[in-house]
Amino acid sequence: MIDINLIRENPELVKENMKKKFRKDLEIVDEVKKLDENWRKLKFDGDKLRANRNKISLKISELKKAGKKADKELKEAKEIPGKIEKIEEKCAKIEIQIKDIMMKIPNIMDKSVPIGKDDSENVEIKKFGEPKVPNFEIPHHADIAENLNCLDLESSRRTSGHGFYYLKGDLALLHSAMLAFARDFMAKNNFEYHIPPTMIRSDVVDGVMSFTEKDAMMYKIEGEDLYLIGTSEHSMIGKFINQVLKGSEIPVLATSYSPCYRKEVGEHGIEEKGLYRVHQFEKQEMIVICEPEDSFKWYDKMLNLTIQVFKEMEIPIRSLNICSGDLADLKVKSADIEAWSPRQKKYFEVGSCSNLTDAQARRLNIRIENKGKTYFAHTLNNTVLASPRALIAMIENNYQKDGSIKIPKVLQPYILGKQRIERKK
Repeated sequence: MIDINLIRENPELVKENMKKKFRKDLEIVDEVKKLDENWRKLKFDGDKLRANRNKISLKISELKKAGKKADKELKEAKEIPGKIEKIEEKCAKIEIQIKDIMMKIPNIMDKSVPIGKDDSENVEIKKFGEPKVPNFEIPHHADIAENLNCLDLESSRRTSGHGFYYLKGDLALLHSAMLAFARDFMAKNNFEYHIPPTMIRSDVVDGVMSFTEKDAMMYKIEGEDLYLIGTSEHSMIGKFINQVLKGSEIPVLATSYSPCYRKEVGEHGIEEKGLYRVHQFEKQEMIVICEPEDSFKWYDKMLNLTIQVFKEMEIPIRSLNICSGDLADLKVKSADIEAWSPRQKKYFEVGSCSNLTDAQARRLNIRIENKGKTYFAHTLNNTVLASPRALIAMIENNYQKDGSIKIPKVLQPYILGKQRIERKK
């Protein structure tokens, strides 16, 4: 949520930002401006009544001391509280209207964000590692996993339906090894490790994400004010709701592991076969809460940390600058990490890094108190590693002609020293 002063002082800037995101509902900016003007007028009238009440109270006191009647003043003073109450009721209704609309107005994008309508216009920043295509055919990752007797989709369809899976054996160990390596890597880089709640209340959900994301992603727990998280960023940022952090506590550097749940409503839907788009997955995440002037410095650091994780696992990747039309409303800037698929001969998304400046902090009321001033913090989040997407990249880039999977050296200590995954009889 942006600062309402932007709409008061420069509504055209807000509209221009919306145009760059190809939004057509620009009239909501004028609607907020008008509501805010009405609210401020009512507040002025209320303050005027309060000042008048104090003035009349003083006059009544003076008249009584002088032994004079104050019937007229007492009658007037008696009417003022009712008038103030009516004004306060109107103000409260307008505040709700303003907040509802402000939640729909996107954050002001950074100037470095490329203008484009959708993900086809995202801009490559840099490639890391050499994308190779072997001289033999690489089967679909689900076929590879099933041939190794490490994936059971048939059973998961019986228990849960499409979008779920049973990983087992050495491939399940490899999956956990990648997450454990990512966890240790972040801990070594001074990010405090957390295992957070996987359910959060609606006020936290509304604080960390836009309404469109909420409808497409979140599972609601029936009969309770709880949602299953789609990423541990939700509960990790939500941890600081209504908190005032001391300057000495900043920056907050945290990394968190959790299972994640997503409805995956939209044009992509759930994969009938495979692990790329599923309802349940596991993820190592990182978040930073920092001083406003430091957020882009942390954005670069966080992105580089994820790049280093994939480089150490020997998976070729590239980073992309997300264009305006593909950028979520709360984000000022975002970059995707894509891994190389030698089977498809193209890159695919495995994570993203985002700077939300003070948008989440305003919604959740997360502030910093430093040097006698109190102000909203900046928040950032980034995928360290999400599996099974990262597992797909690991399988394809390490698939051998004999059907086995080579395990990179950095992961071997996490998987009982194994160097390969082969089919067990």
